[in-house]
Amino acid sequence: MRPIRLGLTGGIGSGKSTVARLLNGYGMPVIDADAISRSATAAHGIAIPAIAAHFGADFITSEGALDRVRMRELVFSDERAKATLEGIVHPLVGQAVELQSQHHAAAKAPCILFDIPLLVESGQWRKRLDRVMVVDCSEATQMERVKRRDNLPEAAILRIMQSQTSRKNRNAAADLILFNECLNLQQLAAQVREIATRFGL
Repeated sequence: MRPIRLGLTGGIGSGKSTVARLLNGYGMPVIDADAISRSATAAHGIAIPAIAAHFGADFITSEGALDRVRMRELVFSDERAKATLEGIVHPLVGQAVELQSQHHAAAKAPCILFDIPLLVESGQWRKRLDRVMVVDCSEATQMERVKRRDNLPEAAILRIMQSQTSRKNRNAAADLILFNECLNLQQLAAQVREIATRFGL
């Protein structure tokens, strides 16, 4: 029997990564699309040659990694550049995700968690998943958590939030919403435990 493919997403500061870590602790294997993407654009990563060919050597650091600061500035201001970068990185990430998925399926995992920050935005993931879970909280809470965690100015956090889909759109795509607003870690863990049980763990 094929394992359930559960997609996990949420806006910045929602607590998505904490939920993924808790589910993994309860025995659910996690495939982290963001970590795979970072690896692909790290020093000598598999996406680096194509990025250098399309954007030029100025976007590659002396260590052979993507210059994330420079690229972030470009894609925030140029939709075509963003689409080009995604066209390079996303297929490579998709291949790596599928390989990991096959590995966990062979190990008879009842459910595999796909941790995908831009699940709704990309449009490619929904058809590859059986269920989608969104970790949700208010935008004010997102702002406060990211300010405390990353020490970023409000304008920078707002720009990141605006680059993501709206809270309304994200929740509309969900089969399951975990509202992580006023929960301490113990309360959040209890809710995640219930979800893990629901998916066979």
